[in-house]
Amino acid sequence: MAEIAKPAHGSGGDHDGETRRDFLILAAGAMTVVGGAAAVWPLIDALNPAADVLALASIEVDVSPVEVGQAITVTWRGKPVFIRHRTAEEIEEARAVPMEDLIDPATDESRVVEAPWLVMVGICTHLGCVPLGQKPSEPKGEYGGWFCPCHGSHYDTSGRIRKGPAPLNLVVPEYAFDDETTITIG
Repeated sequence: MAEIAKPAHGSGGDHDGETRRDFLILAAGAMTVVGGAAAVWPLIDALNPAADVLALASIEVDVSPVEVGQAITVTWRGKPVFIRHRTAEEIEEARAVPMEDLIDPATDESRVVEAPWLVMVGICTHLGCVPLGQKPSEPKGEYGGWFCPCHGSHYDTSGRIRKGPAPLNLVVPEYAFDDETTITIG
């Protein structure tokens, strides 16, 4: 029987076909990746916040009408934010609490930017209820701060959890004073 002669490795034949095939596979793979990214990008971009949501990312609050001992509630990102102009007694009481008495230890100084003003998100850290205590007629709980009647969480004059099922203090959002009477939250 006669043998079929195969061309030498470097003489063209199968080697050129493999080189072209490798290039076509690589080019097709690259185009698939680019095409996939182009198809997915609009979906990813749609997950970005809308312009109206970005507008609510920060708010300015004029606190000049809030007298010592009074509190206001503003809405930021759909959540109530409590702003209280605390009395000297409330500040002194908050700072006198030993850290070992707190469920979620935090100093009063770490929770405020300027001492008489306390700014925090007014949502109970247990199940998301809105605690009472912003209005003079509302119960303030056993520690003179806020009280969540749904499950009995008591917060002190610094918004720290003192009694009840809530595991954490009321959240302090990022905020800064633009001047003596304007606070920017967010």
